[in-house]
Amino acid sequence: MIDFEEELKKFQPSLEVEEAEDAIYGRDLSDMTDILLEMMRERHN
Repeated sequence: MIDFEEELKKFQPSLEVEEAEDAIYGRDLSDMTDILLEMMRERHN
């Protein structure tokens, strides 16, 4: 059975929407398009 009191002690609130957007969009991540473009540039040079 679930011990709700124990689960509440473990609870950590999630980021607010704006904080989450900043965390997501603040990262410089390459996607497949970036990788393919870089490969094509290298091949033509």
